[in-house]
Amino acid sequence: MEHEQLEADVVIVGAGPAGLATALRLAQLIEQHNAEIDSGARKGEKLSAEEVYLFEKGREIGSHLLSGAVIDPRGLRELLPDFDPQSSSEPKSWLTPVLQDSVYFLTERSQWKLPVTPPFLHNHGNFVTSLNRLGRWLGEKVEAAGVSVFAGFAGKQMLYEEGRVVGVRTDDKGLDREGKPKSNFEPGYDLRAKVTVLAEGPRGSLAKQLIGQRKLDQGSNPQTYAVGIKELWEIPEGRIEPGTVIHTAGWPLTSAQYGGGWLYALPEGRVSLGLVSGLDYTDPMFDSHEAFQRYKTHPLFRRILEDGKMLKYGAKAIPEGGWFALPQLATDGALLVGDSAGFLNSQRLKGIHLAIKSGMLAAETVLEALRRNDFSENSLSDYVRRVESSWVKEELWKTRNYHQGFEGGMLRGAFHAGLQMFTGGRGLRDRYSNRAGHERLRKLQNGKLQNGELQNGKLQNDKPHNGAASPERPSFSPDGKLTFDKLTDVYHSSTKHEEDQPCHLLIADTNICNNRCTVEYGNPCRFFCPADVYEMVEGKDGHPQIHLNPSNCVHCKTCDIMDPYQIITWVPPEGGGGPNYENL
Repeated sequence: MEHEQLEADVVIVGAGPAGLATALRLAQLIEQHNAEIDSGARKGEKLSAEEVYLFEKGREIGSHLLSGAVIDPRGLRELLPDFDPQSSSEPKSWLTPVLQDSVYFLTERSQWKLPVTPPFLHNHGNFVTSLNRLGRWLGEKVEAAGVSVFAGFAGKQMLYEEGRVVGVRTDDKGLDREGKPKSNFEPGYDLRAKVTVLAEGPRGSLAKQLIGQRKLDQGSNPQTYAVGIKELWEIPEGRIEPGTVIHTAGWPLTSAQYGGGWLYALPEGRVSLGLVSGLDYTDPMFDSHEAFQRYKTHPLFRRILEDGKMLKYGAKAIPEGGWFALPQLATDGALLVGDSAGFLNSQRLKGIHLAIKSGMLAAETVLEALRRNDFSENSLSDYVRRVESSWVKEELWKTRNYHQGFEGGMLRGAFHAGLQMFTGGRGLRDRYSNRAGHERLRKLQNGKLQNGELQNGKLQNDKPHNGAASPERPSFSPDGKLTFDKLTDVYHSSTKHEEDQPCHLLIADTNICNNRCTVEYGNPCRFFCPADVYEMVEGKDGHPQIHLNPSNCVHCKTCDIMDPYQIITWVPPEGGGGPNYENL
């Protein structure tokens, strides 16, 4: 198949905060570079921001962006020195100053408020925001700076030449379910570039290809993830003051699980609330969506949400491995930024400012490489040196062992977290090791979890969406007012995919799903997917068979991360498909 080639200086894949910051900072540096040439202060050739291509798989910039989110404005203020969130300009409408913090430990019926908020959860000076709105705002600035922006195009595969990255191929459009061209077929483009910057977000498909092929994670801890599930609600105005930030630990998660919840109050009677569940739990029947629905029934939140209306829903994986889980950030012709690399502070529950800063440092590296016309790994490794000498490392180094300390459960984790605070992030030893989350799933024995925990591991055809009931975990039925099933929530994510297209969830061997996984794990994909994509149906032979509903997919990547056999590969669907996270 012939693929039209486009030549660019730089290709940036992904228009999240990291990709947008890379593009905007590079455009600023190019303008400064050209001005220095015009003034005679610098020799060399002029560069053009139009030769910087930014590609986004969502139908528009911001449509796939989701976060809690409380943002530390440090990165934004460095990217845009004139940034003033308190001005009368547009950002004021979606940046709400944090006015009060509180942290609670929950049991099923009650709560205990911490008398002192831990220092890392102090949010005064930060802002409650919508990452979708922030992305749209930055996208406008990127386009105004002259960068070539293309929405609705997904990166399909990396392009290599003589062992180095030379660009990206975009997705083919207009293929049917069997992969055959339809009447509107358009082959993807080969975007050849001197430097390719991967800013796809967590567990990016191209980043996964590149890291695996180049073994960029050799010597790093396995990246560990969590899944964040969020709803945006409209409640009666005056019930909670805008700028109120609540974080919680405890119920509905067990003491063996990593995670916690939040509620952030926004103007105009809106609240953002959600639950983050570590994707390193042991129970293959754990359902993060169900846990979140239970979370809302707690008296603390029920009284806030009562008589309210759920507006939007979304889910996203979060890279929480920290400094020691970062892969090699630079290779011949390519850089990794933002969540694609793992720049997130899981202790502070923040990554947007780190994503922005990593993009800025990548842009500075790329400009120097363009000036030298040297795009080798040695040249691009200036990015690594910039990261290590910046406040990005300073911040992440202090939490380098944080998530790993919770592998033994919440109580041990609290001990390690406290010790690390007093030892500058060290804890009991210089470097804590960890395992990939999917390796921690316990197998079933005769329908029960190993170690004697009572769970029902048999296929529950009558309750395929909400988990298997047991005496320890009664069945859960959403009421449609406060709590919802997965399909209702997916509807509120405004997810749309072209139905007649190849499935973007690739299972290497469905026989493992239908036979081995049913016996060994009880098909946990039915539970860990927050969008009801995976279900087991009765086949012609009377045995359960895997069935996929890819049109439900909200692109959270949980299946790619948590599948115990690592045989599920998430790849982008046709560009433009997926959720529309307006105001999330």
